[in-house]
Amino acid sequence: MDIFFLKGLVLGFSVAAPVGPIGVLCIQRSLTRGFWAGFVSGLGATTADTMYGLIAAFGITAVSTYMITQANLLGLAGGLFLCYLGVKTFKSKPAAAHVADQSNSLIGAYASTFALTITNPMTIIAFTLIFSGMGLANASSTTATSALMVLGVFTGSGLWWLLLTSGVSWLKDRFDAGKMVWINRIAGVVILIFGLLSLLKVLLSQ
Repeated sequence: MDIFFLKGLVLGFSVAAPVGPIGVLCIQRSLTRGFWAGFVSGLGATTADTMYGLIAAFGITAVSTYMITQANLLGLAGGLFLCYLGVKTFKSKPAAAHVADQSNSLIGAYASTFALTITNPMTIIAFTLIFSGMGLANASSTTATSALMVLGVFTGSGLWWLLLTSGVSWLKDRFDAGKMVWINRIAGVVILIFGLLSLLKVLLSQ
């Protein structure tokens, strides 16, 4: 297996692993709506991470510079969306997942986490710095090695969400309806706090 793919895999796994608002959301959806809702939510974040990895690996400076200059606007949008999801999650009822159309539900789950992750342009800086720190800066000058690194990022990130949502879904049957309500409420509060902190960060940077 190519060394650049392996390094990209480690990077993708490491970037996805810290439990933030996306992780809380995926855990909540895995418990209340099942494996596919949680895993597809994770894939939304994986897609956004891969896009940022692509920008960093191929050195698309115009795109990365624009995203960074719009950091406050994107942070504001992401913070407001997190607050909305937090309130929605807090108020949601476990039974709603079984009544809703599954295809639309999965599309919405994917789109919501993709939108949240893509509104964090600082990820571009993180990928660029990590690529350089791992000695990938020079190697990424060729199309083949850049593609292998990006593929590794996608695989590593996707692997993390597969492991997390599989493990959480395994516990799903141990929770009754009453416990599911409290899971929604706790997750909603945590996501709302992340949203408020994101908005506060934007305000303080003014």
